[in-house]
Amino acid sequence: MISFITFAGMKANYDVIIIGGSYAGLSAAMSLGRALKDILIIDSGKPCNRQTPNAHNLITHDGDTPASIKEHALKQVLQYPSVTFKNGSAIKASKQTDLFTIQTESGETYTAKKLLFATGIVDIMPDIPGFADCWGITVVHCPYCHGYEIHSQPTGIIANGDMAFEYARLINNWTKNLTLFTNGTSQLSEEQYQKLQEHQITINDKSISSLNHSDGVLKHVEFADGSIQNVKAIYSRPSIKQHSDLPELLGCELTDMGFIKVDGFQATTIDGVFAAGDNATMFRSLAIAIADGNKAGAVIDKQLIQERF
Repeated sequence: MISFITFAGMKANYDVIIIGGSYAGLSAAMSLGRALKDILIIDSGKPCNRQTPNAHNLITHDGDTPASIKEHALKQVLQYPSVTFKNGSAIKASKQTDLFTIQTESGETYTAKKLLFATGIVDIMPDIPGFADCWGITVVHCPYCHGYEIHSQPTGIIANGDMAFEYARLINNWTKNLTLFTNGTSQLSEEQYQKLQEHQITINDKSISSLNHSDGVLKHVEFADGSIQNVKAIYSRPSIKQHSDLPELLGCELTDMGFIKVDGFQATTIDGVFAAGDNATMFRSLAIAIADGNKAGAVIDKQLIQERF
């Protein structure tokens, strides 16, 4: 693993500060570095997929570890001399006239003309023992990222109501050995219930007491009545929150689902502030995060060029 060190003599003023140095942030940094802009990336090193063993559905990197993809990307980005990387967390943000000021937890202050938040989101784990330990390993959220590896296996879904129905209809493509765990009284409509029954999708409304596992590898689901059911994997979509509260503190609007509101060019509702990656879209995918970061970098650069010309 490469260790990147920031020296005390680094500059304080930049064209763009990118908060978040994973896939979206590094993709934007490459675009901006190639455009000869002075860039500072501030990264806390806590990507939401840090527990996931392998990344999939990313062409040229299918099956690689998320950490190795990030390491390789960072090595390439730092070949551009105008890009600086700092390990740390941004804790304060403000705007004065045409400059943004960012303060880190270690007390340093930096300014930039533009900000890009590539800070991702935090999954709020349900209060089910074992769930968080299995998250990203055998409890997963996306069949396009993980479905092939567990296809045709005994699989569960933890969800209820309309979302449970849509989820079950989707996951049924990858396995016909599927159980929907509503974790309490079913909120499915009669029509939804009948449709799932037609496709031999089992519905279990028992309350879940725990997920039994070994180092994140699921063994079985245990219920409050003491019974168990063996499954190899579970799909679930926990609630989310923003990993950083700085965009909202700056005035950036959030969507009803809690994502940063952006336009087609990754611009937020605050002039000069952009967002890319999981914090601004429900499509949680490395490929999409990289694409959105690349787009944000190009748009930010164009704005800077136009403002100077």
